[in-house]
Amino acid sequence: MKRNLLYIGNKLKHKNSSSIDLLGKQFENEGYSLFYASSKTFKLWRLIDMLWACLYYRNSIHYVLLDTYSTQNFYYAFFVSQLCRLLKLKYIPILHGGNLPDRLRNNSRLSKLIFNYAYKNIAPSKYLKHSFENFGYDNIVHIPNTIEIKNYPYKEKKIETIRLLWVRSFSKIYNPKLAVRVLKTLIDEGYDALLCMVGPDSDGSLKEVKDLASNINAPVKFTGKLSKEEWVSLSKDYNIFINTTNFDNMPVSVIEAMALGLPVVSTNVGGMPFLINNGVDGLLVEPNSEEAFVNAIKTIFKSSTKTAEIAYKARKKVEQFDWNVVKKQWFLLLNN
Repeated sequence: MKRNLLYIGNKLKHKNSSSIDLLGKQFENEGYSLFYASSKTFKLWRLIDMLWACLYYRNSIHYVLLDTYSTQNFYYAFFVSQLCRLLKLKYIPILHGGNLPDRLRNNSRLSKLIFNYAYKNIAPSKYLKHSFENFGYDNIVHIPNTIEIKNYPYKEKKIETIRLLWVRSFSKIYNPKLAVRVLKTLIDEGYDALLCMVGPDSDGSLKEVKDLASNINAPVKFTGKLSKEEWVSLSKDYNIFINTTNFDNMPVSVIEAMALGLPVVSTNVGGMPFLINNGVDGLLVEPNSEEAFVNAIKTIFKSSTKTAEIAYKARKKVEQFDWNVVKKQWFLLLNN
């Protein structure tokens, strides 16, 4: 029997597609009835809209899906979860953000009120599942972030010049300035290198990154927000994907890059070592290190056979994240 779901998250039209957009659509395609909250821009109104949706749909839904983050949006999850408890609604936090373990440590009381009373907590990465279990939570289910693999044509990259691709929202926690500094170092060392950065501004970082690129004369292409189809098409012109973040969970953009055949160089933080086996299906480097990134990129540039092997193994790994595989885990959870 298909279920009625209320999906609570940030359904903001000016942002890159997020879990609420992607996963929600996939549930709809499988015959589930979905209600959403919220698309309100102002944060207080968004919270009120989320709470109102729980009240309004309380007699129509079977589960509340609740996107749960480690930043200020953590408090959306707190207030919504407590209302769900009051209304006796089964709620399922979907855990996002590599910094959530710090929330468990620094906000332990609020965390327990959210996660202990959840029907289940969904960890998209084994990293978060492991972290939550270390804090004593036993109602954790690992269901990975998902893609539709058919939408990501695999193409083996020829790396005759260095063409870097970075895809994320511009936020300080994702350390976008590091990508620009890495590019500049490669050029100063004599490499033919370019960088394309895809994504919307999140906290004012975009202007800072543009100013840095201009000040140090680094040839960076800024596209702003692109649709999934647009950036997948754009990726054909690039041959190395870099993920410069200081905190991370299991970013869909990295999974997508692996599916497309782009060798990935990422910081070794959060959930990344649970996604990438260093030297096997990607390269992991220490965070905030230009030298480490540059050395890893040069390794990829100089070792075409090894790089092709890494890209192929990455593709085979993320084929297990295809919706046709992952949806069976969701069905098992939601159809009880």
